Amino acid sequence: MELKPYQQKVIKDLELFLQYLQEKDKPSAAYNSFWEDKVGPYSPQIDGSFKGMRPYKDNVTGATHIAIKVPTAGGKTFIACNALHTINKHMSRGNPKAVIWLVPWSNLLQQTYNNLSNPSHPYREKLNTLFNGRVEVYDKESLLQGANFNPSSVAEQLNIFVFNFSSLRINSRKKDDRKVYQENGAYESFRESVIDKNLVLPDTDETALINVIRSLNPVVIVDESHNAESDLSVEMLNNLNPSLVLDLTATPKSNSNIISFVNAIELKKEHMVKLPVVVYNHNRKEEVITSALHLQRKLELHAQEEEKVTGRYIRPIILFQAQSNIKGKNNTTFQKIKDNLVKLRIPEEQIKIKVSGIDELKDIDLTSRNCPVRYIITVNALKEGWDCPNAYILASLADKSSPVEVEQILGRVLRQPYVTKHQNALLNLSFVLTASAKFNETLDNIVEGLQESGFSRDDYYAEEAPEEEKTENEVLQEDLFGDSTHNKPVSDDDFAVSDITFDPDEKVTLESLEQNQPEIVSYITGKAKTEGKAFETIVKNTEVDDDTALMTQVMGKKPKTYKVIDQYKEVLSNLKLPQFYLKQEHDSDVQSVLFEEAASYDTLLQKEKLLTGFNLTAQDSNVNFDEITADIRTIDFNEEKKSVEVGKMQTRTKSILLENILAKPKASQIKDVTYHIVSRLGDMYPIPEQDLQAYVSRIFNSLEKQQIQDVITNDINYVRSIRDHINNLTSEYSKIQFKHGIAIRQIFTDTRFELPESITPLRTSTSIAKSLYQLEGHMNNFERDMITDIQSMNNVLFWHRNLDRGKGFFLNGFSSNHYPDFIVYTKSDHVILIETKGDDRDNDDSRDKNRLGQAWDKAAGNQFSYFMVFQTKEVEDCYTAKSIIGVVKNL
Repeated sequence: MELKPYQQKVIKDLELFLQYLQEKDKPSAAYNSFWEDKVGPYSPQIDGSFKGMRPYKDNVTGATHIAIKVPTAGGKTFIACNALHTINKHMSRGNPKAVIWLVPWSNLLQQTYNNLSNPSHPYREKLNTLFNGRVEVYDKESLLQGANFNPSSVAEQLNIFVFNFSSLRINSRKKDDRKVYQENGAYESFRESVIDKNLVLPDTDETALINVIRSLNPVVIVDESHNAESDLSVEMLNNLNPSLVLDLTATPKSNSNIISFVNAIELKKEHMVKLPVVVYNHNRKEEVITSALHLQRKLELHAQEEEKVTGRYIRPIILFQAQSNIKGKNNTTFQKIKDNLVKLRIPEEQIKIKVSGIDELKDIDLTSRNCPVRYIITVNALKEGWDCPNAYILASLADKSSPVEVEQILGRVLRQPYVTKHQNALLNLSFVLTASAKFNETLDNIVEGLQESGFSRDDYYAEEAPEEEKTENEVLQEDLFGDSTHNKPVSDDDFAVSDITFDPDEKVTLESLEQNQPEIVSYITGKAKTEGKAFETIVKNTEVDDDTALMTQVMGKKPKTYKVIDQYKEVLSNLKLPQFYLKQEHDSDVQSVLFEEAASYDTLLQKEKLLTGFNLTAQDSNVNFDEITADIRTIDFNEEKKSVEVGKMQTRTKSILLENILAKPKASQIKDVTYHIVSRLGDMYPIPEQDLQAYVSRIFNSLEKQQIQDVITNDINYVRSIRDHINNLTSEYSKIQFKHGIAIRQIFTDTRFELPESITPLRTSTSIAKSLYQLEGHMNNFERDMITDIQSMNNVLFWHRNLDRGKGFFLNGFSSNHYPDFIVYTKSDHVILIETKGDDRDNDDSRDKNRLGQAWDKAAGNQFSYFMVFQTKEVEDCYTAKSIIGVVKNL
């Protein structure tokens, strides 16, 4: 299983933040700089609003505390598995190989432990790939026994300790939980080599498991972190003495330090969720049951037909939400529902109850072909942490006089089986069936449930059954006594379900089912198909707008959209900008079938395509390490914070790693050092992992014992030097390939990029005449002065401050995408791209951008020009703010 594009973005955001942390050292400085560079400095306003991102909140003393916002079904656990690799590459403090994985509930605890431990589960497969198979997962019981955990494993492998919140709270009432804080002979061997006596908690023995954990200065993953905001939970986190805390949640609290988020539209586009939610409100509860049972049978028959083609097994499940039996008289309590389902000849093995005190789902794999379960009865016990993509229908049997409180369990029916679009439209949707007289309040609860899962009120379709005509006697009862149905005693007859036969031996076909199903079910499924198709069209045509999502979902602000000025609309409608494209040959085996005999096709050029044929193992491996000097920052125990801040823990962990490496033969030493460095290089795509291993091994082939110690001690500096060297090699290769491709006309420009009709910049500048949009993006003083001078020229029609980070126009080629700062359009239909540079930016990066811009200028034709402009410095093939004026004036 590989990361989806939106998940890759999260990992890149995490990597970027950790780079800031390396530079700034303090988490508050790193976080504030991280966001200031994205959205500008934080500035509270008089009206109570603010600009920029709110400052870092120091929630856990001595630790870096960050959060990632991911909607339900967005793959939080898989993101966390990949995040551990990124943290191990970039964390220079603590022991990133020691991981506390915290979950809020016991059911999620077992699920998480099983998934991370199972060698065939995608999570564990990914961890094994990322950490070269050196992974061990422990639960509390195995840790208390010290099973397979010793001082050597602290540094040799990734150690994941899975706990729930309550088992680590110092005042837990459970005897087993308190063992974490008690003397433990299994850790006697840790006393001298691992346990830091300065970190031992008061009134605890040095060998207590909690003190081993504290001495490891671990990374902490907090799943569903919105449940860990109480004072007890914060105390628990502080007791762990973490180096970094990573929160994962769909609904982060106001004090969360969010560094990345997943836009919900991404999940819809990637078919991760069953949306829209189709809601239908019935007149009576027995109709809800009838509809749910018929709908489940219909969905299962469709799934069986699809399985014949795809091989994917789906067994749709109904979640019956029972009424809480507080008064002791309610007929739709969980046991009554089960009894009546059994009366319908539904096999009892297909029915399971999951309520407080009763868990018939324990140890059952609901996705297994051998599992018979189709009906799960609950109240609110499945509200979070329960994962079953086969759950399609939520049938609520709450009192008709009450709004249906579905918000807590709605997220349980949203996950899409196999995270793919299914052939039958109904298998891509989820259903909520109700019978509530307070339907509007029920819809409010559904919206709340969607929002708690990271989605919105646009993600459901609702309809209500026509109100039934009342008899004269019922009308008289209402006039005299109010709504009599609300006070009517409930009898077993009210639960009766007609026209359903569930003979387990009966063979039912889709055709026979549809002939006999209630009219209301035909209506629901017909409407669902229509609304599902409309929803799919909307999602397909909706562009991913991360800037707007950042404003609304993370910063809690309403984004402002700025439209094109009316007088420029006609010009803009005909304006298309050129980019580089690559002509590629089709595979001859599929050419005639897929491409109607066409010999080639063209695709937008990406740097990775230029690295086709690049062989790292054949490149020069002489890397200059002369500038690397030992830089181990050791700070003594901070008495006030009761924690070790930077170098002391780093030194202890690396000492153990060094001892393990140096105890091996020379060949194994080189292998281990190579793995240690390559695992921290970061994303080097498209270079294969085995090529990186071979190349770095060649660099280190002649290392002596002292040099090995230096590499491990200063791994960040060595990683940086090797990464820079490899990037220089790939850069030179791609430049040569780019030049050759243009010469033989394999690389060419084509005018396809269109500017949008409106923009939503995160930061805006002051209004300047002739701007293309009502307001333009932020500019520094140099940029603002220069564009003010340019717009004053008579030949300039309009200008635009180009957006970056995937939102604006970019030049593509032999380097990363280049977003020029300005697009200027003259009255003679000439398009001018201008990239501004401060005088201190005369460097290799600027020279590469200028080289790419000049290549674009030459290839794009006479209508297009590119200029790099320094403020005052005279730079070859570039202009100054003063000299560019005379050029633009004549275009």
